[in-house]
Amino acid sequence: MTQTALSGALWPTLTLIVISGLILLAGDSGRLALRYDRAGLEALELYRLLTGHVVHLGVGHFLLNAAGLLLVAILVGASLSAAAWWLVLGVSAATIDLAFWFLNPGLSWYVGLSGILHGMLVAGATVQFKKRPLESGVILVLIIAKLAFEQLVGPLPGSEISSGGPVVVDAHRYGAMGGVLAVLVLAGLRRPRSV
Repeated sequence: MTQTALSGALWPTLTLIVISGLILLAGDSGRLALRYDRAGLEALELYRLLTGHVVHLGVGHFLLNAAGLLLVAILVGASLSAAAWWLVLGVSAATIDLAFWFLNPGLSWYVGLSGILHGMLVAGATVQFKKRPLESGVILVLIIAKLAFEQLVGPLPGSEISSGGPVVVDAHRYGAMGGVLAVLVLAGLRRPRSV
């Protein structure tokens, strides 16, 4: 049986797109109530650690992230099972949230899936490297170059206009780190245990 390009990433990808789209319908009040918000987290509104990743600045931001999710699923979706993709999403989100909290105390709020997208892309390309070294290598080199550009120069030209607001480039770096961490967790889960 052959795997389709989307394969394991299909349901996690579609789930994130549908949830994000439904939350978008709530407008500004929904965005404010659900975004990653440091003051809200200090008030123990812990749901924001999850919901902040599926809230968007507006339709343009949502469409960019939805297209990015679909592209990642097409490029590396077959490299992992659906369960493994859920783990990648969870580890990437948790890594971003923890890094924001401890490394970016001045960041008051954040919305969007772009950090998680970076985690998915790095995890998928890393896992499929043995089977598809050229394609995976190109993806990893491009993502490293993009992350380096963002850290040294700032957001990619036009990204703030197309997303409709500020781009928190640290989310991309932390998401990529979460993708690497997720691959290590998956490798640990697959390692045979000695009795």
